[in-house]
Amino acid sequence: MAKVKIVDLTLRDGHQSLLATRMRTRDMLPILETFDSAGIYAFEVWGGATFDSCHRFLNENPWERLREIRKRVKNTLIQMLLRGQNLVGYKHYPDDIVERFVKKTIENGLDVFRIFDALNDVRNLISSIKAAKKYDAYHIQGTICYTISPVHTIEKYVEIANELAELEVDSICIKDMAGMLSPKVSYELTKTLKKEVGLPIDVHSHYTSGMGSMTLLKGVEAGAEMIDTCMSPLSCGTSHPP
Repeated sequence: MAKVKIVDLTLRDGHQSLLATRMRTRDMLPILETFDSAGIYAFEVWGGATFDSCHRFLNENPWERLREIRKRVKNTLIQMLLRGQNLVGYKHYPDDIVERFVKKTIENGLDVFRIFDALNDVRNLISSIKAAKKYDAYHIQGTICYTISPVHTIEKYVEIANELAELEVDSICIKDMAGMLSPKVSYELTKTLKKEVGLPIDVHSHYTSGMGSMTLLKGVEAGAEMIDTCMSPLSCGTSHPP
């Protein structure tokens, strides 16, 4: 089995899930150099609700947060969650705004873009993926949002993954934002995606249902190259496995 890469979400999805995204930049900075020496593949520190929360609740500049983190993190990739055509907002933005935002994000130190659309409409990912490629982002990860319904079959997820592969993303994230992905389905879905699509797979699962650790384990057994976790104080519950 190949070495599994760890993506740590503590400074983005960890406090977004447990603390309503209220962690301040000054609370993050002291631990970063220690974090950076831990051998983690990537830190997700930006995007999602952090941009909104900085402005709405914390009276902070989210761009300054990204720059300050980049100054201190030398050995680990810095990752964000990007909502496709919605960027970090709650509506669709024009293509030129998407391109400009992605360009400035890379200029301010970001390495990895995890790009998703909540309804798995790949059309809403095209502009941001193209912009990230245009400005030489280190890694672009296309995302499948997992849910359970009569139409959300493994075959459907393979179809979405193939659409993402056609856009030349570097990897695929199985994003189980509600903690509904069972260990059994995690294995089956990861195995099938590896066979049918062939891109590296990252398994992302919240601990809401209590299945998170086993879901990640079975994903790894099926060939996933990356898994998402949080440091213990901000793990479990509605957050991620520790």
